[in-house]
Formats: sequence, C-alpha cells, structure tokens
Amino acid sequence: MADRMVRVVLADDHAIMRAGLRRLLEGEAGCEVVAEAGTVEDTLRYVAGHKPDILVLDLSMPDRPSLPAIPEVLEASPDTRIVVLTMQVEPAFAREALRAGATGYVLKEAADEELIAAVKAAVAGRRYLNPHLAARVALEESRESGPPDGLSEREVEVLKLIALGFTNAEIAEKLYLSIRTVETHRSHIQQKVRLTKRSELVRYALDKRLLEPEGQPE
Repeated sequence: MADRMVRVVLADDHAIMRAGLRRLLEGEAGCEVVAEAGTVEDTLRYVAGHKPDILVLDLSMPDRPSLPAIPEVLEASPDTRIVVLTMQVEPAFAREALRAGATGYVLKEAADEELIAAVKAAVAGRRYLNPHLAARVALEESRESGPPDGLSEREVEVLKLIALGFTNAEIAEKLYLSIRTVETHRSHIQQKVRLTKRSELVRYALDKRLLEPEGQPE
C-alpha cells in the first residue's frame, strides 16, 4: 500500500465489525491496525496517542455523535486522514463528513470492495466517495448552487424550452412573454454559455441536468 507501514485506528461500536475490518485491512500488505475504539472518547484518546495515518470512523457511536468529533480528531492529530464507514446513505451525511474534514466516505454494505480503495486514496492524499453517493452529492450541489454560468432563472426556463424543441413563438406563449423578449433572452443565453446552435444548447442543458424534473428519485 505504501513504502512504509500505514498505521490505522479502527472506530466502531461493534467488536465483530472491528474484527472483520481488522482482517480486511491487515490482509492488505503494509497496513497495521494499531488500536480499536468503541466510543468517540476512546477514538479521540487513541488518535492523540498513536497519531495514526488513517482513522476508520463509524458515524454511529454510542456515547455521542461522530460527525462533530471529526474536527476534534484533526486538532489532536492534523496529519491523520479520516475515512468514514457508515450505513448512512443520505448525501447530506456524506457532504457534512467531507466538509468537516473527512477524506473518504464508504458505505458498510460495500466495505469489502471499497474500504481498501478509500484507505489507499487517503494515503495518497485523495478523496474517496462511494460512487453512487458521489453522483447524488454532485447533483444536489449543482441544484443548490443555482443556475450555471450566471444564467437567470428566466433564462434557464427559456433554455429548457429551447432544448425541448419549442420555437420562440411557442416559448413566448408558454411564458407569457413577447417574442422579442424571448429573442433577447435567447441571445443572452448564447452569450453566457458561448454556444449558438440549438444542438449545442440541447447538449448543454443535458450536461447541466437542467431537464431533470425537480424531486425526481435518484
């Protein structure tokens, strides 16, 4: 895994789970589990004492929540990289964990395939996020960040209708605008996204996920 032994602290409140994770990690050459913790307080103590390269951290611990403890872990050992291992499949948890300072986010159901990859990525200074969650996080962030490329909400509406094949006259009727106003919006859209052909605008709308219905199941 690396030129030197990668030292790992395991934090999970289930001893059987920790035993399985230990076997999984130590089955990988160059990885050594130096401590196991069953609570957040034990985790903080072991991290401060061992200064491990990697902390594998369960989000559900019995004494207190793990997410708020991530900054405490990094304060105690700034060079430790944190890989969250959890059953929480909601993108919000992944986003909060990464924002708090975690390097990886792995679902327990996929630990056999993903944990080693996440640890390797962390050692190399890269982030790792469960692939299915990564797509959902990216989609939510794009929605929350507002319209792309400085487009106004009205311009996004016009662009969607252009991509769906409506003419300027039909767009004007649907949005209760004059045709001249639609033409002006269209010109502004083309300037902002630097595209002029309808086929290019269709591809742009698809790439930016502008045609996906709001609230569509992931």
